[in-house]
Amino acid sequence: MLPTLKILFLCTGNSCRSQMAEAWTRKLFPQRFDVQSAGTHPGRLDPRAVRAMADVGIDISGQRSKHVEEVAGTGFDYVITVCDSARENCPVFPGRARRIHAGFDDPPHLAAGALTEEEALAHYRRVRDEIRDYVAKLPDLAAAGEDDTARGRPA
Repeated sequence: MLPTLKILFLCTGNSCRSQMAEAWTRKLFPQRFDVQSAGTHPGRLDPRAVRAMADVGIDISGQRSKHVEEVAGTGFDYVITVCDSARENCPVFPGRARRIHAGFDDPPHLAAGALTEEEALAHYRRVRDEIRDYVAKLPDLAAAGEDDTARGRPA
């Protein structure tokens, strides 16, 4: 049996992309990864992110935005930044944590120009699906033991 690896998805607000990544990892690989998400400047869970995930049968309404300091003592194997700001402001994690950057578009930013709620949600759904595709490759990353992935690169 493979060891359980600890992963942190880090974003600025921990309101959307990192929450989606955490949920996808829990859904796709519940026994393989111990996953958390956090933010460098956490806000509140984005209701559109909750809705986009609910569209695929994943309930994240019980998750909450956390500051990275809340998880700082965890011995992560991987810290994956999902936005450029978090990459630039990623704190140092002691130990063996490998930093990877896998940037995704910011749905709230893109949705700001939408004329309808459905147009706004389309941005969330696209990014949700891109995150799912990225998370689906996590076992390959773990097996290779590298700091690089098809979409990500060392942070």
